[in-house]
Amino acid sequence: MTIQQLRYIVTLEKERHFARAAEKCLVTQPGLTIQLKKLEEEIGIKIFDRSQVPLVPTPLGMEIIAKAKKILREVDTVRDFVIEQKNILKGKVRLGVVSTLSPYLIPLCLKKFQNTMPEVKFNISEDSTIGLMKALETGELDIALMATPTGNPNLKEFPVFNEPFMAYLPMDHGPLRQNSYILVDRDRDRLLILEGEFCYNSQLLDICSLDTSNSLHNFSYAINSIETLKNMVRQGYGFSIVPWLSTFNETHSDKAKCMPFSAPQPVREISLVTSDTFSKKLLLEKVGLAIWESLPEPLKSETAYKKVRWDDSPYFSKKTNYR
Repeated sequence: MTIQQLRYIVTLEKERHFARAAEKCLVTQPGLTIQLKKLEEEIGIKIFDRSQVPLVPTPLGMEIIAKAKKILREVDTVRDFVIEQKNILKGKVRLGVVSTLSPYLIPLCLKKFQNTMPEVKFNISEDSTIGLMKALETGELDIALMATPTGNPNLKEFPVFNEPFMAYLPMDHGPLRQNSYILVDRDRDRLLILEGEFCYNSQLLDICSLDTSNSLHNFSYAINSIETLKNMVRQGYGFSIVPWLSTFNETHSDKAKCMPFSAPQPVREISLVTSDTFSKKLLLEKVGLAIWESLPEPLKSETAYKKVRWDDSPYFSKKTNYR
């Protein structure tokens, strides 16, 4: 016995005609007839007297139809409850943000979150890409804001914006052509990357056409923040590639310069990511819109971009064994 079969007999009782009932149920007349027959065979009772025109229920059929109507009312109540819960904008939301983005984006959009979703309490945390993906899969996070695509079939991705990568160079780097940067071989050997943020590193290595970092320094430094990378560049220890937001409104420095790449600019796609069971679509739409409206205007403009993936990088797979 199925809910659909119950809907069929309720509609048949109302229409008293197979063709009209089938049309109301958006099913073929033979299909409706077959389902009625299956239901009657399952319960061992004739629900309709087919010998009469118009069609009429049997006495026991009337009782079954009455119970079916009650069941369907309850089913509709459950459906309405689920829809309401999906659209509710209140309660606690656990939002994780990748650490290479969080310090630059969250201060821009936090007030928008509070104004547009005043009854939602955001519990915001920073983590690495791998940490965010695992937390989504285990249910420790509701939503993550991170670079995509993840290549993870257990996660759903909702792109919000593209963030360009910028070349971050020491002042003695030399002249730059037309205020844009073109990668040169000597910079490949001086690329500084982050410790532990393997998706970000994979993107930087892809931009530089490298399999791994070729640092020529006679020391190792487990750098864990974009700001430390930038400070190392300012002190002349190398060259780095940083996200656009980390340079937004940065005060002028006489020790480093930040330049956009020549077109097409490499970018990372920033998305809201959830588990494949997450159902609060309205909440996602509101969060995504709040982020978009909080972005600096240059990030909203269309330009010649090249999306840099990380999920298919050999470096990422080797470093993490995630797949």
